[in-house]
Amino acid sequence: MSIRHVSPVPRRSASGRVAEVYAQSTADFGQAALMMLSPAPELHAAAWAVLRESELAGLAPRTDKEVVAVAVSLANGCRFCIDAHTILIHALGEHQLAEDLLHDRTPADQHRAALVTWAKATRTLHPADLASPPFRAELAAEYIGTALSTHFVNRMFSTLTDERLLPGDLQRAQPVRRAGALAYTRTVHRELGRGDSLPLLAGIPTAPSPLWAGETPMATAFAALRGAAAAGATLLSEQSRLLLRAAVAEPAATGAQPHGPWLRQRLARLPEADRPAARLALLAALAPHDVTEADVAAWRATTGATDADLVRLLGYGAMTAVDRIEEAITSPAPTR
Repeated sequence: MSIRHVSPVPRRSASGRVAEVYAQSTADFGQAALMMLSPAPELHAAAWAVLRESELAGLAPRTDKEVVAVAVSLANGCRFCIDAHTILIHALGEHQLAEDLLHDRTPADQHRAALVTWAKATRTLHPADLASPPFRAELAAEYIGTALSTHFVNRMFSTLTDERLLPGDLQRAQPVRRAGALAYTRTVHRELGRGDSLPLLAGIPTAPSPLWAGETPMATAFAALRGAAAAGATLLSEQSRLLLRAAVAEPAATGAQPHGPWLRQRLARLPEADRPAARLALLAALAPHDVTEADVAAWRATTGATDADLVRLLGYGAMTAVDRIEEAITSPAPTR
């Protein structure tokens, strides 16, 4: 994987919060996680905490949560995340399931097939597929958290990396996937302590805790992610923020965006000086694969922005989309 647009903090020279995230994620996940976010330590730590407390720790079966992560990644077209989570399912010993998901085939197990349908619906927001989540209420924090974490991470990988898990896309060969899984076999079977990531969040401004997370560690982690992502709002004008929220609220925002016209039409409503930043935020929310070097260079040329600024701006755009998804999948169904 090559990281684009920013220079991550190297593991050898990392200190403070970034070093702590690297150390914990290496122990719990098998590798230093989310390095492309490391220029913005608060966002990096909060994104890691949400991933850990939803997907890696907790009471729900790890394999089932990996199914949700693959299905969301398929819906978003995040090639890196599809490949990575598929390899983790191989590491869990579910080889046929991993291959079925990789090739977008319906799992044979009915419960896992229902999880795939629900997880993909968190992208399309089809009410019928979201009406009856296929998990118990006491596990909602983990399943919903995994879906929302994956939506955020998908967008950040698509904007800030080339999405290639291995050089030359070697992971596309089944023997390589099986061999690669061996490196994670011990890690994925570890039982992790719930809430162990929360000390990494000290001092990060938080938003209100989500009701769906109850009193679980996920509540604290998600509140920190929303709070950390909010720092990117200062890089947009008020008019741009309103435009971003309106764009993600449109029904068409849940589908693939037509390349070019949709973005030009929206940006035309803004003063020219606001457009480079708004362009990046809109793309991060709705079409993250379309962020280009030219887009980043145009914004940096007018602002002198740092790598930390770019991560925060893209994070704010991504989180605006995640907020819309969260509202749709956790709001009570309307009564007749």
